[in-house]
Amino acid sequence: MSLLKFLKDAGEKLFGGKEAQAAPAPAADPAAAQARVQEANAKAAEAIRKYIASQGLTADALEVSFDGATTTVTVSGVAADQATKEKIVLCCGNVAGVSAVNDLLTVAAPPEPESQFHLVAKGDTLSAIAKKFYGNANAYMKIFEANRPMLSHPDKIYPGQLLRIPPA
Repeated sequence: MSLLKFLKDAGEKLFGGKEAQAAPAPAADPAAAQARVQEANAKAAEAIRKYIASQGLTADALEVSFDGATTTVTVSGVAADQATKEKIVLCCGNVAGVSAVNDLLTVAAPPEPESQFHLVAKGDTLSAIAKKFYGNANAYMKIFEANRPMLSHPDKIYPGQLLRIPPA
């Protein structure tokens, strides 16, 4: 289990502002207000689950929940391998409105070394990141492939995005 931090204002825009905001001001009927909060959280969790599926990523018994008050996603299930687990966590966290992911995923395959993660800063390129982690700017395709299908092109990264950096 681990908690990964993300930039709340960076990432895929999967749900509107209301789903990603903290609980609304108390209403005359607390039960109705609580029901609205639960519904918004459920819609946000479903949007994230659909985004994971749209990336071609799967896990057995995958469960995704969202807490708008803390802007935290909790994800659980059994991924086929370490890479799939890490990609699912990144799908959950690289969403605008999410500041943290509580990773409860397990891996069915034998243990593999975990990847490092890199928070993209303004001016970063995959080549510069590869040079930093591998000592070779030409190794950028390894990082690109490790982050597919979330990345569609090596030049399309953005500040605030968290990337997987697989072991050398």
